Order: sequence, then structure tokens, then C-alpha cells
Amino acid sequence: MNRFVVPIILLLLATACGQKTETVNADDVDLIVRCGVMINGLSDEPTRDQLIVVRQERISEILAGNDPSMADAEILDLSEHTCLPGLIDMHVHLDGRPEDADDYTIYLRRTPEDTQQLAEELAGIVLKAGFTTVRNVGTYKAWVARDLRDQIEAGKVEGPRIRIAGPYLTIPHGGGDMYIPGIDDSEIPDYYRMGVARGPDEFRARTQEFVAGGADFIKVIASGAVFGHGGIPGAPEMTFEEIKAVVEVADAAGIKVTAHAHSAESIKDAILAGVSSIEHASLGDDESVALALEHDVAFTMDVYNGTYTEEIGEAHGYAEEFMRKNEETTEAQREVFRKSLDAGVTLLFGTDLGVLPHDMGTRQFAEMVKHGMAPMKAIQSATSAAADHMGVAGDVGAIEVGRYADLIAVRGNPLDDIAELQDIRVVIKGGTIVNRQSEQATTGAHTE
Repeated sequence: MNRFVVPIILLLLATACGQKTETVNADDVDLIVRCGVMINGLSDEPTRDQLIVVRQERISEILAGNDPSMADAEILDLSEHTCLPGLIDMHVHLDGRPEDADDYTIYLRRTPEDTQQLAEELAGIVLKAGFTTVRNVGTYKAWVARDLRDQIEAGKVEGPRIRIAGPYLTIPHGGGDMYIPGIDDSEIPDYYRMGVARGPDEFRARTQEFVAGGADFIKVIASGAVFGHGGIPGAPEMTFEEIKAVVEVADAAGIKVTAHAHSAESIKDAILAGVSSIEHASLGDDESVALALEHDVAFTMDVYNGTYTEEIGEAHGYAEEFMRKNEETTEAQREVFRKSLDAGVTLLFGTDLGVLPHDMGTRQFAEMVKHGMAPMKAIQSATSAAADHMGVAGDVGAIEVGRYADLIAVRGNPLDDIAELQDIRVVIKGGTIVNRQSEQATTGAHTE
């Protein structure tokens, strides 16, 4: 980009937000941001009046706000804001909306092209909501997230940085199978059932296919899904031997396995089989929590989403089965969250976007704090801790020299009021401003 164009763009952006600017004199600078308060995702203490200098999409310097070398530079002034690293959500589904649970036959009417278009739309929503990196934990439509990831990396689609798992690995009519009561399996397109298997050998073969297909990690359904017909969340589905076969293939490829698991038995089986993280863990017991700590297995627990389902499910016509299973698991999951937090288990931010609307993910922070997590630890669960677990700490998860310039900003201080994270004012990915709100705009973050 012409070096004289950058100052003009920044001037227009800052003016539109009602922010003051200064004059730029740095030829190779993409963006300079002044943060009134900065939470870097690594330190337990915030710093004040910092300048973040961006070159070639990455943070090149972090300077004191009065640094004389920046005296003539044009600055995006967020001195009345708190800056944080771009958020990471470990549990996102980019191929469907919550209202799909109204009637699962929508999947039979939705073509692969429709699904791809929907995924592109949802990726933009997730990014603008402040999640600059996500882990897409499986999909009914095989490989839609892989293709989306590639389009985003090529600059053809706007969206977060994505880690993808490929199709669900699940048993026939298990929690990840596209099973619809009253619909014969022969009427379900094959691309919805690529991960369905039975026995260690079949699961080993499926995993090898997914590794070859470009999966960044692997997802197994160890016990039934809440929003899956026929399964019981506490009933184990994949056996220990089947999960172990998946882990062996993934280990050989140098990638991790996460397990969707509700019951204590399936949590323990998955941990002993070698997975690196557990989703939900809603019916875990003291032994499964202790085992997670012993084996350094992280939990991603969507402790807000049950509230959303309870509030809207009946009006939307969710199946009675789904509503019952949601009730059985929501408070139980929060109890396990508290036990795991007290025990020292690694807890990663994973709000089940796909069950929850894709622009509402940050509501979970307040629920995590309500159930005992310190605000700074909640923020780190969605920044540096998540990046460490995914093996991408050199690129994202913190405001640190060398990492991508992925930033968000809120007007207040989330350490004083975590609900401030429900009102993200600015989102920057790789030094590009992808969303911003005027000072007049409000989101109703504090009206619940």
C-alpha cells in the first residue's frame, strides 16, 4: 500500500470513531494504537498508556505512550479504552445456527453450497464479535471448515484464524451422527456421515483419512450430545479401545485429540486413552477431575449456553428431548466447573457457538466469573492459555512483540466489571480494523 494512503485511512477511521489523531512519519508502519489500559494476556497485572506498533500484520514494538520516537506519528487513540488480545474460542461450529435445532431436516434441504455460504457469513460474525482465532470442533458437513480456513488465509473471505477438526468421529446414531427420527439412513447424504465408524480398526482408518485431509486436530464423540437425537449425554458411546486407536493415529501425525464427553465414565476413558482436552464434562465426578489434573488434560465447558437454550428453546420449538437433556447437564456442568477450578485443572474458554448465536460468545465470561474464576484468569482462558494449548502461542493469544496484531478494545475495565467484554468496541486482526463502534453505539451489555 502506498505510504501516503495509510495515514489517510487511519485518519478517516479515527475521525469516524471520534478519536483524535496525530501525524505519521513512519514509512513502514501499518498501524499504531494507543491503549489507555492494556491487558496483554500473559501478565496478571495490566499496564497503562502503551503504544502498540504494527508492521506487516505483527506487533513490532510496544512502547510507553510518551515515547519521543512516536511524537510525529499518527495514532489510533484508544486512550479511553482497555486493549486486550484478540479472543480465542475453543468450541465453535461454523456450519449451523442454533435455530437449526428447531427442525433437523434443514440439513437435508441445505446444499453443500448453502452450507459453505452460511459458514462464510458466520465466520464474519464471529470475527466482528471479537474472536480473532477459533477452534472449529467438528461439523456435520465434511470439510466445510477446512475450505473456509483456506479461503480466509487466502484473503478471499473475512473471518478468524481457524483450527479445524474435520468431521465428527462417532458411532452409528451416536452424538455426532446425522440421525433424524423418522428418516432412513439411506436418505442422509454420505458427506454428513464421513466420521461414522465402529471398532478400533474403522476409527483408525477414519482418523488417517482426516489427517490426510488437513485436520489440525481430531474430535471424538465419547458420549452423547445434548442436541443429538437418541443419545443420552451420560451414556458412553465410543469405547476406550476406539478412542485409543484415534489417539495413536493423531499422535503419529503430531496433532491432538479432543473428546466430547459428559459422563464420568467416558471422561475417564478419554483421558486414559490419551486425549488432550474434554468438552463439556458436565457429569464428571471427583475422580475424573483428579484424573484430568494428573494427566494435564484441559476442560472446555460452555457454562453459559444452557441458559440461552432454556430461555429460547421452548419458543423455538426445540425437541422435548433436547430441552430435557439441557436441563440435566447445565447446572451439573457448572458444578464440575467449580470443582475443576478449585482443583487446578486447566480451563479453556469454549462457548458452544452453534448452540449459542455466533455474536453472543462473550456472554460466557460473566458466567465463568460468577462461578469463581478471577476475571484475569477468565481472560487468559480465552487468550494465552488457549493459544498455548493449541500450540500457536508464537502467533496469537497475547499482546507481545512478534505475534499477530490481533486486538480488541472495550470502553471500561473488564477486571472491574467482566460484563464490559459484552460490549467490544474495536476488533483488529493482523493490524486491520475489522470492526469498530461509534461512541454513540450500545449493545445492551449491562441490561440483562
